[in-house]
Amino acid sequence: MFTFAERIHHLGTESAFDVLARARALEREGRDIIHLEIGEPDFATPPHIVAAAKKALDDGYTHYGPTPGLPELRDAIAREVAETRGIPVRPDQVVVTPGAKPIMFFTILALVNPGDEVILPDPGFPIYASVVRYAGGVPVPIPLLERADFGFDMDELERRAGPQTKLLILNSPQNPTGGVLSPGDLARIAAVARRHRIPVLSDEVYRRFSYDGPPHSIASLPGMADLTIILDGFSKAYAMTGWRLGYGVMPMPLVEHVTRLMVNSNSCTASFTQVAGVTALEGDQRDSLAMVEAFRRRRDLVVAGLKAIPGVSCRMPAGAFYAFPNITALGRPAQAIADHLLRDAGVAVLAGPGFGTYGEGYLRLSYAASEARLSQALERMAGSLARLQ
Repeated sequence: MFTFAERIHHLGTESAFDVLARARALEREGRDIIHLEIGEPDFATPPHIVAAAKKALDDGYTHYGPTPGLPELRDAIAREVAETRGIPVRPDQVVVTPGAKPIMFFTILALVNPGDEVILPDPGFPIYASVVRYAGGVPVPIPLLERADFGFDMDELERRAGPQTKLLILNSPQNPTGGVLSPGDLARIAAVARRHRIPVLSDEVYRRFSYDGPPHSIASLPGMADLTIILDGFSKAYAMTGWRLGYGVMPMPLVEHVTRLMVNSNSCTASFTQVAGVTALEGDQRDSLAMVEAFRRRRDLVVAGLKAIPGVSCRMPAGAFYAFPNITALGRPAQAIADHLLRDAGVAVLAGPGFGTYGEGYLRLSYAASEARLSQALERMAGSLARLQ
């Protein structure tokens, strides 16, 4: 009989994978399920990136590489981040990891002691709070307000921040709301961070999916380059979720610690995928840009369809590929609505509370599906919700 460490019970999970498992079980029973639960582009990785990986394998990139990443990829990332965020970045500030989640995990482990507070968005990516609790820290959820296009409740953030705050987590464009933090909000957040010397973990993995122009990064604001850890990766922008390739750009004092955490956990990131990453950043961008435009069309279709359903309202998401409709007028808990839609309509969506307390009253829909399937899902949802009332 195993005796488990207490800390292991603080780790949560992602509700998307739980719902996916239930949806797959229904499919095995012969049901037709439309999957709007998983946050994964439904596009293939661009062929020239795949070709670069194949060539890298033929060229012998099958052995251990440097723990913080291949020099050529760190160089390419530094140039790309410097250009897109408008800040100087050195290659030795970059740590490459198998997926972007390790940057989140390693940053929290390196900066948060038991009892330390970490400010994070609510609703927000559930792994933030999960890892904070695992490290012994105390998550401090700050509401994202629908009336402010899912910007932070800035008064609450300014009230809760202080010397006890050891990290502040941002995500813009956001999962699950699709919101993008405004320049004004970022300026106020930066002022709080500078005043209390709070490091900021800026999750920018959906940066390419910003429909009203490039999103602003808090790292670009005065005095913030030395306080910000940028988290980014290749999964979303290049439809490379299964490749597990991400990175962090961080102040030099943190690089040593994150690199040692990599040594102790992964040794290094697969070399041939890193070679493909160089091609992704420096090669033809047309496939990536076309994918983003397809998601823009899907966004417009989904929001219009949701707003046509009685009892449902939906803000137009400015980024990512999620809609976060308000269903409070239906008078049922969000989880009950999500369960009903899966059983009755064969549409897999997520309940807002899976992303935090302030997610109650909302659903999250990933519009990573064809326009035909999205239209079918909306039609099914309208009929199913009408039967519910």
